[in-house]
Amino acid sequence: MKITINNRSIEAREGERLIDAALRHGIEIPHFCYHPHLPVSGNCRMCLVKVENVPKLMPACNMHVAANLKVDTAAPEVARARQMVMQFLMLNHPVDCGICDKAGECRLQDYEFEYGVPRSRSLEPKHRKRKLHVLSERIQLDNERCILCSRCVRFTREVSKSNMLGIVERGGHAMVDRATASVDDAYSDNVIGLCPTGALLSTDFLYKSRSWFLEPVRSVCTGCARGCSVEVWRRKKEWQMRLLGEERNRSAYRITALPNPEVNGPWICNKGFDLHKVMARERVSSAQVGGVPASVDQAVDRAKNMLAEANSPAAMVSAQASNEELDAFAALAKALGPRLRIYVREDCHAAPGEVVEDNLLIKADKNPNSFGVRERFGSTRLDAAAASQHDLILIWGEWQESVDLGAATVIHLTAFAAAGPQKPGVLIPLSTLFERSGTFSNFEGKHNRFDAVFAKPEFAQHATDLFARLAP
Repeated sequence: MKITINNRSIEAREGERLIDAALRHGIEIPHFCYHPHLPVSGNCRMCLVKVENVPKLMPACNMHVAANLKVDTAAPEVARARQMVMQFLMLNHPVDCGICDKAGECRLQDYEFEYGVPRSRSLEPKHRKRKLHVLSERIQLDNERCILCSRCVRFTREVSKSNMLGIVERGGHAMVDRATASVDDAYSDNVIGLCPTGALLSTDFLYKSRSWFLEPVRSVCTGCARGCSVEVWRRKKEWQMRLLGEERNRSAYRITALPNPEVNGPWICNKGFDLHKVMARERVSSAQVGGVPASVDQAVDRAKNMLAEANSPAAMVSAQASNEELDAFAALAKALGPRLRIYVREDCHAAPGEVVEDNLLIKADKNPNSFGVRERFGSTRLDAAAASQHDLILIWGEWQESVDLGAATVIHLTAFAAAGPQKPGVLIPLSTLFERSGTFSNFEGKHNRFDAVFAKPEFAQHATDLFARLAP
């Protein structure tokens, strides 16, 4: 249907909210409490607009379009209403912008600059509330900065269904607080991004960096077979550090959700928010031959000879590998011929206390590309009886299984240091997820692309290049 906003005719969908139709066509309607994936609250009153033949201003978030609807978002009375809302919200706000982690991404900050009054008319001292209250081990709450938009409350009530948060007290004493003392929410970190101000803060990211020093890179969470889209925030090149060391420039500062309607929608679980911690584990920093440090070329030559000389070689394929790496390994397997037996393995399993599976996002399979592995190599697993039939086993990825490999010689290709089943004959370090690009196929077979966040160090090898070098 056709509607008119600011004398501009646009197309709207039947049943669509006015604010969605406007934003879809690039028409700005400021809002705090509204979110397209949460129930409408309508309590911030920032999205009020003037509707033809309606005597009072209407909230655009709670108004559905109708044929021939005429709306004005820039009328003098609308501007006046926005000024009054901003004046009310800023009445007791502490204006912590100089130390607040949300500075640069704060909607309250942006709207005060765009729609607020030039100066406050209040002469009364501000009402004080709790600051940096420990809401959980992952989140800190600053009630002075909270504008009671209730986004976080509605998320825990309607999306994660933990009911972890609620609004307590009344009037000027009202504030967000835990509604349940013992319940933990596997999706709680989403409220940090939902919060339009700096009221909800990540304990992990607290005081680490200003947002304008950072830039996001598209990636994929490897925590389970859902394969959620995420953004990895790294330091911008023009803001590289010199005095604090190059390692700070190669650090991922935080993870945020990248909305993807086909895979995860706008949310990710807390394990996804911890992806940068997983990638910061101790690494294999040098190649080894017979337990002795060696150059990569020496290790590759030794592994190539071992594969050529083995009578009954086997390989264990990693479900943490990308589709491009799996294709490169398939080419190596074809070159080695039918004597190479291929087994599949799951590198990661649920940790103690971790949610194994739920009805929102989390899947029981804790690997991002099991679908791609099964599609190419089947689902045969290695056990002790099968291992005893092989004189050489190539292990790709971290080794966490308890299978006895017997007297087989081991070639281990891995990025992270981990205790293996025995001392490998050859150990070659690989690049991590943050150092390469490619795609994963999630449990539904949907492809999801990730980009390189950092350049790989010299000691690490891309698996795609390594498999090409190992081919006879």
